[in-house]
Amino acid sequence: MNNASPFLETETASRVTVTFAGAPLDLPLGANLAAALLTAGVGAFRQTPVSGAPRGPFCMMGACFDCLVEIDGVARQACMTEVTAGLQIDRPHEGDHDAG
Repeated sequence: MNNASPFLETETASRVTVTFAGAPLDLPLGANLAAALLTAGVGAFRQTPVSGAPRGPFCMMGACFDCLVEIDGVARQACMTEVTAGLQIDRPHEGDHDAG
């Protein structure tokens, strides 16, 4: 049985600084953004607009949109994005429309 973690390769990769929800994170350059954020301890990438329930990566192949984040103001799937230096990542504001 192989007990090697699939995240071990992220430990030796070159690191770059990104910002997630206003906090700086050092993530592995070129890594899958969803995997890198999970490894860094980020569990909830967004909240559902109706109930506010937390959502994070589920399928890791671009089918479910649960890993949706805002990158430099554009909604994107974290699982379909590579880590590059200077990314400005936020939780989407899709539920931020007040009636009053």
